[in-house]
Amino acid sequence: MELEQLLTHVPEYAKDLKLNLGSVTRQTELTPQQTWGAVVACAIAARNRQLSQSLLAEAAKHLDEPAMFAAKAAGAIMGMNNIFYRFRHLSGNEKYATMPARLRMQVIGKHGIDPADFELWCLAVSAINGCGVCVAAHEKVLGDKGVGEETVLAIVRIAATIHGLAAVFDAEPAPPAATV
Repeated sequence: MELEQLLTHVPEYAKDLKLNLGSVTRQTELTPQQTWGAVVACAIAARNRQLSQSLLAEAAKHLDEPAMFAAKAAGAIMGMNNIFYRFRHLSGNEKYATMPARLRMQVIGKHGIDPADFELWCLAVSAINGCGVCVAAHEKVLGDKGVGEETVLAIVRIAATIHGLAAVFDAEPAPPAATV
C-alpha cells in the first residue's frame, strides 16, 4: 500500500504521529540520504509489516541501491547487537564484558556509504530497541565525527515517530488495499 494511502488509516487519536512523519522526513538538519536511510532502518526495527512495506517503498524513491542496502543492514545488525549488548549491560555480570561477542558484524565496517550516516541509522535503531549501551556508543562516535546534537535529535525524532506509528498499526491495522 502506498504510504499516503496507509496514512489515511491513522486513527484520530494518533493524528500527531501522522503529521510528525511528514515533518520529520523534511528536517533541515539531515540530508535526504540520512533521512530516508533512518526511515528504512527504523521501519525494520519497528517490526510492523504494513508500515515497513509502505515506508520502504517510499524510501526507495529517495535512496540509491547502496544506501538502501546499508540502511537495511543497520536495522538488521542493530536488531542483533542491541539485544546482545543490552543483556551484557543489564545482567550486571562484569565477566560478560570480558568475553568476546562471537557474533558476525562485518557489515558495520563494510556498508559502502558515509560512516556518519550508518552511525546515525544505528543510533536510531538503538533508540527504538532501548539499548543504552549502543545509544551511548553511537552517539559518542557521531560526536567524534563532528555530527552535532541537532542532527542526532533529528534522527531520534524519526525513530520515535516510526516506532509510535508501528504501535498504532499493531493495535489497529489498516484494511488491506483494495484490488482493481
